[in-house]
Amino acid sequence: MLQLASLSRAFGGLSVIDKLDFKVEAGEIVGILGPNGAGKTTLFNMIAGVLPPSAGRVVFEGRDITRLKRWDRCRLGIGRTYQVPKPFTHMSVFENVLVAAVHGGKMSVARAKVEAATVLERTGLTHRALVPAGQLALLDMKQLELAKALAIQPRLLLLDEIAGGLTEAECETLLATIAAVHRSGVTIVWIEHVIQALRRLVTRLAVLYGGGIIAQGTPDAVLADHRVKEAYLGT
Repeated sequence: MLQLASLSRAFGGLSVIDKLDFKVEAGEIVGILGPNGAGKTTLFNMIAGVLPPSAGRVVFEGRDITRLKRWDRCRLGIGRTYQVPKPFTHMSVFENVLVAAVHGGKMSVARAKVEAATVLERTGLTHRALVPAGQLALLDMKQLELAKALAIQPRLLLLDEIAGGLTEAECETLLATIAAVHRSGVTIVWIEHVIQALRRLVTRLAVLYGGGIIAQGTPDAVLADHRVKEAYLGT
């Protein structure tokens, strides 16, 4: 579904991502680990079209989208969440999701209203539909961030540290939602520091460090790798 070919990104003289080759198959849920500053969000920004790569290609479902605008990628079926939720705080929860469906999913208003109601039910937010987004607690804010991404009916979903800051019980609620999204056929690439959350759901784990992938495979095998311990755990 997704292929990154010799993908690179530098900021001035600092190389953050260096000739990265990486593939994601349809139906996978891939976790990405890495210490702060490893380039994880930069990687997502290049996939989503927020940042252009310095070199290399991004290919989605066989199509080179390297120079495609971010909104066009969204309409092709690439959804993403942000580490820090970005709702329209003065608008209701329902209106936030409606905007995503209309402008991100390019739906008619009538169809978008149906889709927004469906997505709110999937994310457990139906009872909060008329609440201004700025009044939400953290878990509901995270669920709204996910709901907006789902409103475009993505085939590929990029999750950026969506479990960060949640209590154990709140994390369980979020994990149940993500698992249901994956079962519905959505391919997921998930950046996360909450390692136990990744271990629960991902089919493959990759560790980004020094501009490239230093280890990938099953979560247990990757977390036992001495290179990962040195780079990520500092031992």
